[in-house]
Amino acid sequence: MTNNVSIFTQQTGAVSERGMTALAQQVVGKTNATGRRIQANINGTFKKIVNGEPVGTAIRGQFNAIVIGMLTDVSRIYYTEKFDPNKEFTMPACWSNIGDKPEAGASKPQHANCAGCPMNIKGSGDNGGKACRYQRRISILLEGDSSGTVYQFNIPAKSLFGKGVGNVHPFESYVKFLVSNGKSPDLVVTNIAFDNEAETMELLFSPVREVNDAEFELVSAAQKRPETVAYTKLTVGQTDGVGKKAAPAKESEPEPEPEPEPEAKVTRLDEPDGADDIPAPVKVAKKKEQPPEPVTDASLALILNKWGSDEV
Repeated sequence: MTNNVSIFTQQTGAVSERGMTALAQQVVGKTNATGRRIQANINGTFKKIVNGEPVGTAIRGQFNAIVIGMLTDVSRIYYTEKFDPNKEFTMPACWSNIGDKPEAGASKPQHANCAGCPMNIKGSGDNGGKACRYQRRISILLEGDSSGTVYQFNIPAKSLFGKGVGNVHPFESYVKFLVSNGKSPDLVVTNIAFDNEAETMELLFSPVREVNDAEFELVSAAQKRPETVAYTKLTVGQTDGVGKKAAPAKESEPEPEPEPEPEAKVTRLDEPDGADDIPAPVKVAKKKEQPPEPVTDASLALILNKWGSDEV
């Protein structure tokens, strides 16, 4: 049977501008039926995952995106069993979206609050670490995608905490860096790249440029969609794809005490260090406003072909 989706692309006028009603938003909120995410792989590539299935060609090394949604605080997630690649992925026993107390949907809450939880103590996990791990989920738009499609992106603990150098930071330090320069994360194109000097899968974040007028319109529209908020939360069994062999990233071993370096390098932490200071701000370069280049069928096809089609 052939799928005819022309009704979604050819409508004009008031009907096409109505968007999703409360009914459709309710469906998205309950089932996350259009789950989309960008997955970081241990082989140094990024891959589109749509409704639990890989789509298109993987991108190696780095990509540019606009962060359009994130929670106020870092999330926590706890699994009772160790990851086994030969077993189906199971739901976590306990999790907290903003790291304060277990969510109502947690099957086995470990404590009344995260601060006093025995799984939040060093030594409760492997290699002297904590059994309950930090994680942050953000909603993003891909640079060059004029459709404004929203994706989820998961950032593990090793890519969250620490201190950056110049414009390059772990994520939490990166957000502080932007704010200290008077910039908002959703108004800046961000480069997300694997750290080539790291021994484990770790990511670095750096500003590329400010968004242009067309991108600003896409951001504003996307931030009104229910999935933009939903993708920032640990909605277990929805965007995680329970039942597939896709498990949370394995926690790496605790890092040794850093040795003096001849030059400044990005430092990593397993958890927040409680310090608010960040490296001296380096201003994000402002580019002279240029009239947007006309988007042709050829140029749009070139951009989208880098990732491949979303159709599965």
